[in-house]
Amino acid sequence: MQRIVFLDSGTVPVELRKPGFSHTWSAYEQTSADQLQERLANATIIVTNKVQLREPVLSKLSQLRLIAVTATGYDNIEIQVCRKRGIAVANVPGYAKQSVPEHVFLFILALRRNLVAYREAVRAGRWKTSPHPNLAVFPIEDLHGSLLGLVGYGALARGVEQLARAFGMQILIAERKGANSLRPGRASFADVLKQADIVSLHSPLTPETQQLLGTYEFSLMKPSDLLINTARGGLIDEAALAEALRSGRLAGAGLDVLSEEPPKNGSPLLENDVPNLIVTPHVAWTSRQALAILAEEVILNIEAFNSGRPRNLVTL
Repeated sequence: MQRIVFLDSGTVPVELRKPGFSHTWSAYEQTSADQLQERLANATIIVTNKVQLREPVLSKLSQLRLIAVTATGYDNIEIQVCRKRGIAVANVPGYAKQSVPEHVFLFILALRRNLVAYREAVRAGRWKTSPHPNLAVFPIEDLHGSLLGLVGYGALARGVEQLARAFGMQILIAERKGANSLRPGRASFADVLKQADIVSLHSPLTPETQQLLGTYEFSLMKPSDLLINTARGGLIDEAALAEALRSGRLAGAGLDVLSEEPPKNGSPLLENDVPNLIVTPHVAWTSRQALAILAEEVILNIEAFNSGRPRNLVTL
């Protein structure tokens, strides 16, 4: 009988149905590092979203056969160790291919049209006391004709591209940073930063992409540019971005992710003096529709593995 342990059910705001085979199911709202060993004793299948599963823990789980990730990203799992130990890891690609791109455009539209500034102006009574019927005190920019740079080009970036083309935007797709050659349809990483009006990040977090954007990269961008990140917080040097926004090196940023989540130790980007920044608490993926897909796909991954027909494996 399979022993399934869900380590952090509190991070997934939807209930998962139980697999259609004989098993035991234990679910914990959250799990700390010092609770892992006890909770995973004799576990054959782990379900997790963000719990760190590294070699010191994985090496002690002799019965573990599958880690079912309730997400697309799996940088919290030491994949090479799983491969060596014969532990399969399955993720859920593409479940948020509408939800995340729409969130990207939530940021872009809010920043380009100064939504927050206008909301605060109305709340402060500035429209009420205006001598004119309109209160056109903050600049508004159209998206039509703007150049959108995509860093990373998976399912979510392609969803962003589709929406961008509907707005009449032009698209640049970045080659990997430091690449010696360009794939067809790609522009160099530096050229995308130099030319794009808006840069949207969709790369996984790996040792190669850690702090992909820092002071030098921001210096390549135009002062009118926007930066959007709905991927992983670690892609950005947060102190450098805060300084770029304060100095006017960048016009604005929209972030759904930070390098520490939740940001218990604070972040340079959460200081009150950082202008033209919108931060949401890693919720771009949580539309009702996306969650329904995610919940079903996780269990389908588990059932497929149990039946000997694994799917969505990232350990191949």
